[in-house]
Amino acid sequence: MSVDPSLKTSGLLTRHRNVLTRAERLKKLVDEDRHPEGKSIFGLPKVANRNLKVGKKTKKTKEEAS
Repeated sequence: MSVDPSLKTSGLLTRHRNVLTRAERLKKLVDEDRHPEGKSIFGLPKVANRNLKVGKKTKKTKEEAS
């Protein structure tokens, strides 16, 4: 008997999450130079967490490749 794909836990933590932890928000703000050093970690501004989907590559026909 096979296991249903929704019950597998191998990729559970790799899916896209909209809500970031405080540490993840702080790291993203520091990377963007939006958080000065020494400032409190409380009351951080909102940080957009976008998941970009990359389109599939189209196959080139023999005529286009030549």
